[in-house]
Amino acid sequence: MEIMSSPPDGEGDHHQPSSIPSRYSIESSDPHHELVDREGLDESDIAQIDVLMGALSRLRAAEQALSEASLRYMRLGETDMRALHFLIVCENTDSLATPGMLAQALEISSASTTKLLDRLERAGHVRRAPHPFDRRALVVSIEPATRASAIRTVGAQQARRVHAARRLTPAQREVVISFLDDMVEEISVDNAEWARPENGDDQR
Repeated sequence: MEIMSSPPDGEGDHHQPSSIPSRYSIESSDPHHELVDREGLDESDIAQIDVLMGALSRLRAAEQALSEASLRYMRLGETDMRALHFLIVCENTDSLATPGMLAQALEISSASTTKLLDRLERAGHVRRAPHPFDRRALVVSIEPATRASAIRTVGAQQARRVHAARRLTPAQREVVISFLDDMVEEISVDNAEWARPENGDDQR
């Protein structure tokens, strides 16, 4: 393998950026105005939007880091953690969780749900018992030790989101809710032609 030597000092410097460009700057992402209509936006508006996009990026990064740390701590997969969370919510709301409800909540097949429950039960995280009102059904519940561990660690960290929300005034919360709902609507792929599964298959 050929290894390229570094150029002498001063040579090639014009090829090196002075700093890493921001991925969330409107100007760096759309310098030719192909994506974002700037009409009605002055420089201060664009600068503030850039800061907002950066904050959203940091939020996504923090959520990803928290999710990965949660999986490592609990030694479980993402679907397993979602299943345990659902079972905790069912207990909190005095709802009897059945395998069918779990499959619906996780949007997985009955066969996948059975495999998931087999795995979690073998690991001592859940238990299955006969349904008290339907002899044809089963009830799934989380083991107390798993529940306590999840709530004390992962749950407590996730709940810290509320600290940020409570520091806002009711009016500020309404603005944030409206903004987030609007952004969901804007980036939804439901009506995006290119995002349809069959179009992805065509590109392979």
